[in-house]
Amino acid sequence: MIMSRTPLRVSFCGGGTDIDGFSMAEPSGGRVVSAAIRKYVYVTLNRRFDESIRISYSSIENVDSVSQIQHGLVREALQLTGIESGLEVTTIADIPGRGTGLGSSSSVTVGLLNAMHTLQGRKPTKEQLSEEACKIEIEILGAPIGRQDQYAASFGGINSIRFGGQGVSVEPIEIGDEMLADISNRFTLVFTGMTRSASKVLAEESEDEGDKGSRMREIREHADQAAMMFQNGDLDSIGAILNDTWKAKRGISSLITNPSIDELYGRVMSSGAIGAKLLGAGNGGFLLVYGETGLRETLQGELGPESRMFPMEIDFSGSTIIHGIL
Repeated sequence: MIMSRTPLRVSFCGGGTDIDGFSMAEPSGGRVVSAAIRKYVYVTLNRRFDESIRISYSSIENVDSVSQIQHGLVREALQLTGIESGLEVTTIADIPGRGTGLGSSSSVTVGLLNAMHTLQGRKPTKEQLSEEACKIEIEILGAPIGRQDQYAASFGGINSIRFGGQGVSVEPIEIGDEMLADISNRFTLVFTGMTRSASKVLAEESEDEGDKGSRMREIREHADQAAMMFQNGDLDSIGAILNDTWKAKRGISSLITNPSIDELYGRVMSSGAIGAKLLGAGNGGFLLVYGETGLRETLQGELGPESRMFPMEIDFSGSTIIHGIL
């Protein structure tokens, strides 16, 4: 049996500038500052006694050939890695469901590829996993998404990731133990109680393309600033810039926010947060919230015991094989 563990991710600044339509057109390309977190997607593979294929996720599929598989990510990963039959595939996650804003679909894709290559006796690089995941999601399945999630899931850690005509480059941001502890103590992920289709939000056409372009370039500048703030150890400024990037982002599409999210954002800020933003494409998922140590307990009291939240803890391993017996 082979088991891969692949982290989810949090994007601080730059989300959306990793989409080819922006990064390929802009002279400076796109840039995202993000971090892999210690919440994971697990993929297990096991050889079957017969030649059939069984896939277990939120649904269960039993098929005789790869072409019959309905789960697009599993089907295309099998085809890319050259596995044709006799396999059981299971995916589970620490945070179940799609549309959380944590890049779960790309983590599934990266984890599938890592496990399948390993099953075939290969040791893929992090660059290979990222590129192949992008190929499956964007080029083959046509998802209107960017390229940050695949790289964040593959590499792990805190990174400045650049996108453009010359490809993708990942620049790790080194931090010390004290700053790592501060990140965990002062950044909180708060669930909005809603999930959504990222593809639907990202595919919506803007009514004012000029305004959208201006906002996207502002978001790109925020990523430049955030990378420098991390290097300087200035978490307070990173927390504050979350507000700026959220204000720029929420005006891009009518689907990015809704009254419930706006109300939650207001309650978080009035509870003493320095900054907050919605993660992912928008209209659901998690808020990333920054404040002084102790804010998490204040938020839990303000939002009620039923509100789901957790500290942001960094994963430095990226997609990893945690069990592998061929």
